[in-house]
Amino acid sequence: MEIEATVSRRVRLVALAKATFAVAVWGASFIATKLALREASPVVVIWLRFGIGVIILGGFVVRRKELAIAAGRELGYFSLLGFLGITFHQWLQATGLVTARATTTAWIITTIPIFIAILGRLVLNERLGWDRIGGIALATIGVLLVVTRGDLESILQGQIGSTGDLLVLISAPNWAIFSVLSRRALKNHPATQMMFYVMLFGWIFTTAWLAASGKYDEVLHISAGGWVSILFLGVLCSGFAYIFWYDALKELTASQVGSLLYIEPLVAVAVAALLLSEPLFLAAILGGALILAGVWLVNRLRTVEGPPEQACSATHL
Repeated sequence: MEIEATVSRRVRLVALAKATFAVAVWGASFIATKLALREASPVVVIWLRFGIGVIILGGFVVRRKELAIAAGRELGYFSLLGFLGITFHQWLQATGLVTARATTTAWIITTIPIFIAILGRLVLNERLGWDRIGGIALATIGVLLVVTRGDLESILQGQIGSTGDLLVLISAPNWAIFSVLSRRALKNHPATQMMFYVMLFGWIFTTAWLAASGKYDEVLHISAGGWVSILFLGVLCSGFAYIFWYDALKELTASQVGSLLYIEPLVAVAVAALLLSEPLFLAAILGGALILAGVWLVNRLRTVEGPPEQACSATHL
């Protein structure tokens, strides 16, 4: 009995370490993307990143014998998810990061559960309650502080952030829509199998985008440093982080794993300060705290048994 308890604790610790690794990697991905965009266009960075991710995730599902041939209707469903979750979502984030700060992007992305709650109210008629409404209000104030760095005058004049900030902000409700649409797939398919198909279709759409742009020759001019960033994004962020996250969800509850998502923007702030020399502003720190408080208020009454919401919210990268 004692041996079983020890093994069980060890399994949970390994699962917790995997989930923490995934969240830390996703937090650093904003900085890696920012560095990669110094040498290549968004479409090139996205195409390379998810091409690598498809190879790694595909090898994983084949090894675990989870790669089943999807029916025609399911393929259409996966292609829609691939367009929303990979092609369009990554276009919003990568294009936004050309001008947006990595730390600002990380804080904005943290609001995804807020948009999921709003979507649930609008589409599924789910009750919000005053605590969740208060959480949404807190997070909104937090986003305004983060984007404007506390410049009240710019808020009053309607000059809120850059075009990049706006694109990143749009990506948050887009991922919320993707998360809600993914619920049926997650009920009928293993999570890694679903993500493989989603990533594959997203990469196919991105390939067409790359061909139309004519920027494929940029691949030949990426430096060694640029390749380090792209390999970090492809191998870790779009490959092993997904695998580790879903492995952790098999051993831990979604609420236990989901609570680690609060670490993600903190990692982004630390890495951005170290590698990009992005300054820390008091208003941004206060805004980040309000965002986290708001997200906590919105999520605290949710008792999710499986991965549909919290797992999908985590895989916005």
